[in-house]
Amino acid sequence: MTKILIVDNHPMMRKGLAQLIGQQPDMRVCGEAGDASEALEKVRLLQPNLVLAEITLPGRNGLELIKNIQSLEGRVAVLVISMHDESFYAERVLRAGGRGYVMKQEGGKKILEAIRQVSAGHIFVSEKISARILETFSGHRLKGGRSAVENLTDREFEIFQLIGQGMGTKALAQELHISTKTIEVHRANIKAKLQIKTMAELIRHAVRWVESERRD
Repeated sequence: MTKILIVDNHPMMRKGLAQLIGQQPDMRVCGEAGDASEALEKVRLLQPNLVLAEITLPGRNGLELIKNIQSLEGRVAVLVISMHDESFYAERVLRAGGRGYVMKQEGGKKILEAIRQVSAGHIFVSEKISARILETFSGHRLKGGRSAVENLTDREFEIFQLIGQGMGTKALAQELHISTKTIEVHRANIKAKLQIKTMAELIRHAVRWVESERRD
């Protein structure tokens, strides 16, 4: 029996996943959390075998949560079930210590397949992401100048991606539950790393990058 902790800031999503899992004879939900801090406390108290986590969480994002779980309880596997396109985050999730990535729109059958694969000790990603990872290990450069973007920290990357989706400073601050001043610091670091001088240039670059990732 796989004990599962569900981490998502949307109560309806948690409820839907709990109902799906509750119908399976080989798994059960041992708890739920709406943010990373609550999730870490539940991991300590409930000792789940598997954490299902969304990437976008209040305050501390899912990538930071994965790293925290790995340092706290290395035996606990983390599977990301996210609304975000896998091309943005799947590789970063694996680098952070996560065991898989599945998009919410894939539906219940695929989510259950991912849960069982990860519970069995395997890694679960789509064929598209698997091929990209193999290409990376074979030494081929990836399309779209991604090497520069890969120099960004996980938080900087998250902000860069959201800028490419059209979010301004206030919207970013609300989405990530951090101050506008912190957003401005991250944005300055992003510009420096990507060798971009103006905000307009950063927005254009981010939009082009997001569009190119969706076409891949």
